[in-house]
Amino acid sequence: MIWYTALILAVGAERCVELAVARRNARWSLERGAVEHGRGHYPPMVALHTALLLGCLVEAGAADRPFDPAVGGTMLAVVMAAQALRWWCVRTLGPRWNTRVLVVPGLPLVARGPYRLLRHPNYVAVVAEGIALPLVHGSWITALVFTALNAWLLTVRLRCENRALGLGAPAALGARP
Repeated sequence: MIWYTALILAVGAERCVELAVARRNARWSLERGAVEHGRGHYPPMVALHTALLLGCLVEAGAADRPFDPAVGGTMLAVVMAAQALRWWCVRTLGPRWNTRVLVVPGLPLVARGPYRLLRHPNYVAVVAEGIALPLVHGSWITALVFTALNAWLLTVRLRCENRALGLGAPAALGARP
């Protein structure tokens, strides 16, 4: 359980780095006249992602489930792949990447990197990680609850983001316009 706690703390630290990057990028966007969309869903999103990390630790500790190397190792690989995809998105969008929906008027949509393949690749990473991170150490209840709540929240987020970007109706996570 010590190594799992270390993994969850590392993911939490990574989230703090993401927030620092997002704050820097928000300043860049706002200096260029960005408009923020969907402020109302942002606090629940932060709370849900914080609850994911806490839920992983609480459930793994309280349920005292044994570590299953086959499942845990596979899920750890999925977590690492999700992190790689997330940071590919961050690098591809550069200063336009944010945890908030900030749109700088006049900038074209990005169509390179993972965005040449998927409309919302960062959310694919979020979904994969939300399932896999709890399952690394058997926290299947956390995986189920997070996935259900995240599906609802992503529906709200995708609708907001697609409208803000002028993409119309929400698309499936992987659909390209």
